[in-house]
Amino acid sequence: QVQLVESGGGLVQAGGSLRLSCAASGRTFSSSAMGWFRQAPGKEREFVTAISWSGGNTDYADSVKGRVSISRDNAKNTVYVQMNNLKPEDTAVYHCAAAPRYRGWYLPSARSEYDYWGQGTQVTVSS
Repeated sequence: QVQLVESGGGLVQAGGSLRLSCAASGRTFSSSAMGWFRQAPGKEREFVTAISWSGGNTDYADSVKGRVSISRDNAKNTVYVQMNNLKPEDTAVYHCAAAPRYRGWYLPSARSEYDYWGQGTQVTVSS
């Protein structure tokens, strides 16, 4: 069992930055692939980024590539996502997710591949 709590969201102007954190509890965190998804009002939840259990492999959606960086600290059971040059279209609720089934190099990007989800943190980017 993994419990996830996100933090770090807020209101920021276009071009600004935010760092989201996801604190995890549970012994499987350090061996789980982790991901971030986002959901804007009236839209489907979409993949943003993922990181392997070791932190050695990462993946990004094309819409955020070059502006977002994911990292993890297994000693602190925490995953981070640094978001720079934010745009109004980045406005959404950002959810952290854990995929303990994936412990190798493969990074899941589908919602169905993740077993645990956090409640989310709101990110609002004003123009």
